[in-house]
Amino acid sequence: MTFPELFIIAIGLSMDAFAVSVCKGLALPKTEWKHALLAGVYFGGFQALMPLIGYLLGVQFQNAIVSIDHWIAFVLLSIIGANMVKEALSKEEEEGNPSFDMKTMLLLAVATSIDALAVGVTFAFLKVQILLAVGLIGITTFGLSAAGVAVGNMFGSRYKAKAELAGGLILIAMGVKILLEHTLLS
Repeated sequence: MTFPELFIIAIGLSMDAFAVSVCKGLALPKTEWKHALLAGVYFGGFQALMPLIGYLLGVQFQNAIVSIDHWIAFVLLSIIGANMVKEALSKEEEEGNPSFDMKTMLLLAVATSIDALAVGVTFAFLKVQILLAVGLIGITTFGLSAAGVAVGNMFGSRYKAKAELAGGLILIAMGVKILLEHTLLS
């Protein structure tokens, strides 16, 4: 997988964290740099950790399912992407919680990074340079999450759904690309 492809996946994965960061910014009466930094550290850290865990799990099964690995990558990325698209198109409004305490942020970080765990499993099948991938995902998510707090505080919720929709479509497109590359080029 090329660097641009990894960067596109990093952006797609970070959209959930960006959307939650926008909500956190919405709930704050005034944004301070520490809020943006906390969001970036929690979300970026977990978005980097989860694909590494997924990769380590996926490597254990890599040899057993190498003939269908592209189908697994396609299905996992498509399911994750479709779920993000569904959430983006949902009319339900999430209530903002201005708290940045450890328990709240830990729960949000885990919740927004579960999809990264599944992507990490697909990385094992695709023989991705995992340290480059998790570093890129973590840094991208850190930056977008920190920016999301500020964006939410300044502009409100108008970008949240668009970010989730874009992230979902990116992941689906990457899944289709992987499937096409392996089925057409095999």
